[in-house]
Amino acid sequence: MNLCLFDLDDTLLPLDSDHAWGEFVISLGWVDATDFRRDNDAFFAQYQAGRLDVHAYIEFATRPLRERSPEELSAAQGLFMQRVIEPALRASARELVRRHQAQGDQVALVTATNEFVTAPIAAAFGIPTLIAVQLERDARGSITGRIRGTPSYREGKVRRVEEWLSGLGSSWSDCARISVYSDSLNDLPLLEKATDPVATNPSPALLAVAHQRGWPTLNLFT
Repeated sequence: MNLCLFDLDDTLLPLDSDHAWGEFVISLGWVDATDFRRDNDAFFAQYQAGRLDVHAYIEFATRPLRERSPEELSAAQGLFMQRVIEPALRASARELVRRHQAQGDQVALVTATNEFVTAPIAAAFGIPTLIAVQLERDARGSITGRIRGTPSYREGKVRRVEEWLSGLGSSWSDCARISVYSDSLNDLPLLEKATDPVATNPSPALLAVAHQRGWPTLNLFT
């Protein structure tokens, strides 16, 4: 089996969907703009620095979701896709995904953004396997503000991929080729699992590592 794992934010998308969702929630009037933007920006800075408390972030980010009906949430997902995500979809990124699928690779989208935000985005790319932060839900199906299972962040991405592969009756060692595309140093643990790591639209920190290790770089949006 050949495996291909894509990060999402700033890799296949020229934006961060998690942070953009926070800005979108502000535009809907669901939160106090000043307070929510301050905290959303602070969490984003922590993520970029590689020191995000993902549990605290999910508790914060899901507060507006926990106050809305399923109908409101579904409508908001649709508007977010229409207004924010679809204009950001690039032919270069879609073609890269299609190329790996056409080669017969087992393709997955592996992201630290939660499943509520990213499930429609994975569908838009035609990627059926989404490994994202899973939101815990109560007996009524309502979001609790906690994470279910291992968050797919940093080393957690490796563990979540291992769990997925195990469900397929497989493991890393069964893969003849493992391609990993990411922009972020947060994904170094996953990139180090690859036979073919690609620093994609890389941050300065990841670019430096790529140069040191002789990894190829790819810029999808220039």
